[in-house]
Amino acid sequence: MKLIWSAIIAVLIITFAITIAIYPSAPDRIASHWNAAGQVNGYMSTFWGLFLIPFIMTGFVALLAVVPRIDPHKKNYEKFGNYYDGFILLFTLFLLAIQVQIILWSFGYQISPNLTFPILIGILFIYLGFLLDHAEQNWFVGIRTPWTLSSKSVWKKTHELGGKLFKIAGIISFFGIFAGIYALWFVLVPALAVAVITVAYSYYEFQRELKSGEKVG
Repeated sequence: MKLIWSAIIAVLIITFAITIAIYPSAPDRIASHWNAAGQVNGYMSTFWGLFLIPFIMTGFVALLAVVPRIDPHKKNYEKFGNYYDGFILLFTLFLLAIQVQIILWSFGYQISPNLTFPILIGILFIYLGFLLDHAEQNWFVGIRTPWTLSSKSVWKKTHELGGKLFKIAGIISFFGIFAGIYALWFVLVPALAVAVITVAYSYYEFQRELKSGEKVG
């Protein structure tokens, strides 16, 4: 875990270092939003355009560092801590990749997000699948429905299914690089499908346990 957190801090430092280094020569407007066709349609001032992602990254890391300490089920984090910390590292790398794309675009190297986002988000989805496979009951991480939080067995079954579905969603997301203006759909539709299926499945499993007389909790 210490090694992973050293890597997380290193990514933070690298992100700020790159941003500070290019700031003096940055243009007055920084690309901040792209449409479905991969064309920029939103800009921010130089400061916010360049430092928004590093600030978000810092807040994200700080928040997720605190979560295991305030969760009533904090002991359960020890059982999947490596996967949890690994997700924090992966997400900081994800944000670093976005920051690099923003910088490159603003300096004239226009790489379409329709080519990069499906891959980056697909990797995140696949890792989320592995995280869900190992996540134990808690209040912040995983598929938290009234039914998974009320039954350890429902939690386990729902996360086993969710882990498989997120891995599939990640693979589907990769194909978005071939979809042009429809790339976003290869990310959003699988994610929405996973959310709906897992919520419905957790309810179904909970009701099945009640009807079968199995102990819930």
